[in-house]
Amino acid sequence: MSGGGGIRESEVVCLLLREVMRHHLIQLAIVVAYVGKLTSRKRRSVGSASTYGKISRMPTQGRHLGRLIGENDIDCISNLRMDRNTFGRLCHILRDRGGLRDGDYVLVEEQVAMFLSVLAHHKKNRVVGFDFWRSGQTISRYVHAVLGAVLRLHETFLSKPEAVRDDCTDARWQWFKGCLGALDGTYVSVLVSNTDKPRYRTRKGEISTNILAVCDRNLQFVYALSGWEGSASDSRILRDALNRPHGLKVPKGNYYLADNGYANCEGFLTPFKGVRYHLKEWGPLAARPQNKEELFNLRHSKARNVIERAFGILKMRWGILRSNTFYPIKSQNRLIMSCFLLNNFIRKEMTVDPVELQFDSMDEPNDGVGADHEEFVQTTESSPQWNAKREELADEMWLQYLNTN
Repeated sequence: MSGGGGIRESEVVCLLLREVMRHHLIQLAIVVAYVGKLTSRKRRSVGSASTYGKISRMPTQGRHLGRLIGENDIDCISNLRMDRNTFGRLCHILRDRGGLRDGDYVLVEEQVAMFLSVLAHHKKNRVVGFDFWRSGQTISRYVHAVLGAVLRLHETFLSKPEAVRDDCTDARWQWFKGCLGALDGTYVSVLVSNTDKPRYRTRKGEISTNILAVCDRNLQFVYALSGWEGSASDSRILRDALNRPHGLKVPKGNYYLADNGYANCEGFLTPFKGVRYHLKEWGPLAARPQNKEELFNLRHSKARNVIERAFGILKMRWGILRSNTFYPIKSQNRLIMSCFLLNNFIRKEMTVDPVELQFDSMDEPNDGVGADHEEFVQTTESSPQWNAKREELADEMWLQYLNTN
């Protein structure tokens, strides 16, 4: 027993020494890299003010980056929304597969840290430049460089949905065989010219863009379409997404859950209209389902709530999605897409997502119940076949519900 204890103590000491060395090596590597970049360029005059300024700022710049990614995971998550290991893997992917390269005086790690600071806290270039001891021009250049690298890897970051299997035992999804997930739209405030404001004005009077997003059962985004005006209807945006060459693909025989903003048609299953649906209508003091339509709507709402939860986590993670933007509409739409992509990456890489733990989900009522494809859906018109499918599924739910209770 004492031998085992000695081994554990030595391992702890080694780990502590390794962390201390790693922290100092990160700062040393940053300074060495910057000095190497300077010496590789044409030598300037010793008295040059610009050269002196760049060299004198290096230790401060290195210490700031070291505090972000070299001290502890708590600071890294608070400032960059991911732990140190996830940050390191992201930089590695963007460098090797996204085409991101070290600048003359700015390493990839610092470029990514600048970009994440903008997304996480919605800071202006001047504020980020002050934090990182960089000029506003430098911040702008590398924010757009990282943005381009992230968007180039959209196929890597987006999730591939899996249909609900016939042997599914999850009470939330077992009734929706062949379902791929859920979809819905959400609004994000944007900055547009005065002439464009009427088109971007929503029903609530806000200047926003209407984003269509699709997620799977694991809160991973499968597809996102940003750029439509806030006045555009959800069904119109969905029709555009289906008709795009690289748009949303819904294989024949599969479907997504959607609300009544969309038509009940092939590929999209919606609830019954005129029947209570939202989870807040099924509180603990509310009556239990009284007919097959109410039971279907309750179970449909519980399953489709996955997209609402995904939106909540997304906007809690990235502050740029919660307030009025500082950026032109074109840049804003690209930044919105990068938020979706990086949200997927973080959820895949981090075993424990602190943002998800902080997110307060709605209380859900108890209803008393404990392959490759060649053809895709291309229309959003209401279908009698899918109305019959919904009726059949509701009948099956109601019969089982009556036999159980």
